[in-house]
Amino acid sequence: MEASVVVGRNGVAPQDVVDVARRGARVVLGDDAREALERGAEVVAGLLDKPEPVYGVSTGFGALADTVIPVERSAELQQALVRSHAAGMGPELEQEVIRAMMMLRARSLAMGYSGARPHVAERICEVLNAGIVPVVREHGSVGASGDLAPLAAAALTLTGEGIVDTPTGRKPAAEALADAGLEPLHLTAKEGLALINGTDGMLGMLVMALQDLRDLYLIADVAAAMTVEALLGTDQAYAADLVAMRPQPGQQASAANLRNLLAGSPTVASHRHGDTRVQDAYSLRCTPQVHGAGRDVIGFAATVADNELQSFIDNPVVLNDGRVASCGNFHGAPVAYAADLLRIPVADLSALSERRTDRLLDPARSHGLPPFLTTDAGVNSGLMIAQYTQAAMVTTNRRLAAPASVDTLSTSAGQEDHVSMGWGACRALREVVANLRRILAVEVLAATHAQVLRGQGLPPSGEPLRPGAATGAVAEVVLEAAGGPGPDEHLEPRLAAVERLLETGAVLTAARAHADLT
Repeated sequence: MEASVVVGRNGVAPQDVVDVARRGARVVLGDDAREALERGAEVVAGLLDKPEPVYGVSTGFGALADTVIPVERSAELQQALVRSHAAGMGPELEQEVIRAMMMLRARSLAMGYSGARPHVAERICEVLNAGIVPVVREHGSVGASGDLAPLAAAALTLTGEGIVDTPTGRKPAAEALADAGLEPLHLTAKEGLALINGTDGMLGMLVMALQDLRDLYLIADVAAAMTVEALLGTDQAYAADLVAMRPQPGQQASAANLRNLLAGSPTVASHRHGDTRVQDAYSLRCTPQVHGAGRDVIGFAATVADNELQSFIDNPVVLNDGRVASCGNFHGAPVAYAADLLRIPVADLSALSERRTDRLLDPARSHGLPPFLTTDAGVNSGLMIAQYTQAAMVTTNRRLAAPASVDTLSTSAGQEDHVSMGWGACRALREVVANLRRILAVEVLAATHAQVLRGQGLPPSGEPLRPGAATGAVAEVVLEAAGGPGPDEHLEPRLAAVERLLETGAVLTAARAHADLT
């Protein structure tokens, strides 16, 4: 039986978002949500005949909030709102982001405080389940009053307008709805506003980035362990009694992972005695401190995301006592700050991985490894330019680490005069996460080459050295997908193959078969 995600009055879990966005899980409106939506819609319907204007129900929007709209034009007002706000430009948004955004808008509506009918939330679920994905442009949200332009483009699809992608190709929304047996949605009072006033796009991107980062920080521990081993480094700096002196939780977890990954390594044991070096470079010795601090930031950002997944986001709010009240819960500051903060440790981890890789490639610092991990340096360049590619992405991540949330500006003729820029913060987060995966892929490939070369017998010992069980298992997976050291070959597809191993989880699966990772 196909798994379904139920959207009800109590929010959803992060995994629900990922399942819908990336795995195509079905979305079902809960019975409790249906009852709450019916109650809210009744409140809004009762306001249409009242003389007092109600924002978003019988008035214009933003700076036009003082313009009263006659009741007979209420439906026209809502449709016009969606059309005018669907003003995005630029590249197309990724489909997983659009699906997450739509699912999260249904989630917020399901709480029953928007004044929309059950039919509206149901239609979002039906469109998702039919595999219909609106074409949404990247630019158009400043992260206050919701992700307006992206959400409006999605809402337009529900009404049979715009262009969509479907399992059978790109087509007009009206045609796609008809193919799925769905009628275009006719919006009534408050419903257009309810469909576009949320932090759903930025929140979806944050949730998916957090899932990716949890895996990537584990992969970073794996990559670091492989590099420590290949550089004939020591695991003594990761000892439990040493890291316990600084009880930062992320540091404790990362150090434990490194100990487990290097446990029983013949390479590490080979130079435990008689090595004249007193200590390793910071890029090796301080790995758990840097990796761990990033893990702690992930924990903070996850708390923000979890809270947002239980939050009602719209304006105005239709309350249980019949009041309709304006509020500022649509402002994306919490999500923006979390996304801004996350990009700092991601940029720093990117730099740390590049520094470790550079040591592997430099014969002056690699303790016997050949230049650029090739056995015929000069004729062959080995992995020299792979590190250039790393460096290029590191500098990109550093630039993207600058906070977006401080770059607020005024919109809507000064009515919306402080915006969160949360959308930009989360778009930048997606980019730095993707770059981090590629940067780690280069390190994993380089460390794998170094393992193979150590196994052939190199100075200072001249004896073949074997890796630990966990790091060796990862190297085997990498060698099968991307090959090992030898005469130069087209490097781009080899790097892409390792990137895919990281993305699919194959590297973590191999490591976890021999080491407990947390």
